[in-house]
Amino acid sequence: MSESALKKTNQEAYVIAPPAIVALPVEGSDQLFPVNRVFCIGRNYAAHAVEMGHDPDKEPPFFFLKSAGNVATGGEFPYPSKTSDVHHEIEMVVGLAKGGVNISVDNALDHIYGYGLGLDMTRRDLQAEAKKLGRPWEVAKAFEKSAPCGAIVPASRIGHPSEGAVTLDVNGERRQAGDLNQMIWKVPEMIAILSDYFELQPGDLIMTGTPSGVNAVTRGDTMVGRIEGVGEISVRVV
Repeated sequence: MSESALKKTNQEAYVIAPPAIVALPVEGSDQLFPVNRVFCIGRNYAAHAVEMGHDPDKEPPFFFLKSAGNVATGGEFPYPSKTSDVHHEIEMVVGLAKGGVNISVDNALDHIYGYGLGLDMTRRDLQAEAKKLGRPWEVAKAFEKSAPCGAIVPASRIGHPSEGAVTLDVNGERRQAGDLNQMIWKVPEMIAILSDYFELQPGDLIMTGTPSGVNAVTRGDTMVGRIEGVGEISVRVV
């Protein structure tokens, strides 16, 4: 293909229409934050690790991926097929402005554009089956609209939150409660560790783990998540 063809931005340059850019709103701006990949850390709050049957003192960090196409805005979560046990997991989301490899803990915060809230929705029954069989988690974690997210708030406005209440209410009843300071692996450590395995890129999101209290939702439920100093997200199960 010629250089001029490679530079085409319209549909004629491709054999099929390219996917639309997935983006999150930026609070206080008309501009958008484009989403590249979504990295999720597992069991990053000790109490959640315990409720899932694990000893957090014996476990190194581990990550799994959702795709940009799993990210959803608009305040609705369609209940997925092939499951009868979908759980909520409220998490702080980190959006990267710069990428790189072998990023040091000391320099990690310089790579962040901002922070937001997200829900790592999980088909828990399918995840349990995958664990039992030693299989990957994609069908449990990386399904359509499994990552409802709110707006990204620039770090230039709120700094880099390291403490603050993290809560999730379902139909007005408190389900999850924790604090950012309870994260086992802090945000700079997560960025540093990920950059040892991946070349991080602008637009990458990191979902930083969830406090204890994860539980099932059903159609008609309304989930309201809040992180002190970051914001709020409201999502209805449809």
